[in-house]
Amino acid sequence: MSGARFHNPGWAGNTGEFDLTEDDVRGAGYAGELPPEGRHPSTAASHPFQLVERDPAAPLFEGPYQERFEKIRSRYPTAMAALLPALNLAQELRGYVSPETMDEVAELLGLGSAYVRGVATFYTMYNKRPVGRFLIQVCTNISCNLCGADEVLAAFLEHTGTELGDTSADGNFTVAEAECLAACGFPTCVQINERYFEDVSVADVPGILARLKSELNGGGDTAPTPE
Repeated sequence: MSGARFHNPGWAGNTGEFDLTEDDVRGAGYAGELPPEGRHPSTAASHPFQLVERDPAAPLFEGPYQERFEKIRSRYPTAMAALLPALNLAQELRGYVSPETMDEVAELLGLGSAYVRGVATFYTMYNKRPVGRFLIQVCTNISCNLCGADEVLAAFLEHTGTELGDTSADGNFTVAEAECLAACGFPTCVQINERYFEDVSVADVPGILARLKSELNGGGDTAPTPE
């Protein structure tokens, strides 16, 4: 590499010597579209839970989501053990976990409201208030910070016209800081909903945002090309 810093195409995974597409790396082609009811109970708890479209008024849980909730519950010996995936499912439906949602989950699992609220508020992966269709989390921990994470964060804020933690006027973007996203080998790492974008530089930010907007408009899923 002659001392040059490796630069991947802006999405998770080092393709190395293999000619892999982004779908290959992310596993989208292998997994296919995940049905709301889940597949086998052993995988029902591992679905994404930060979707682009969600309904804050959606019931907990009906139809296929009731089926998935029952699959989740069947995999854990106690209601306490099933709490995190149940909260995940609630967030998938509603986009965030309000105090009222916490109380509903508590009732469904037969747990105390105070216990559920204590667990839900401990974890940063649960949104406690509404967020944009795309939740952009920029890692600013040490590896990313040393490689320009603050500047990448500032670029996302500038190009979305938001303040930290606020949602853009069109409802599309919320930008937040994140602690380590476990991709220290490819700083700066950015998690957008369920996808990782690695090795992100300030120059990549406009392309990533353009891609996300095109996805909302039914455009392709082509990775941005870093400079």
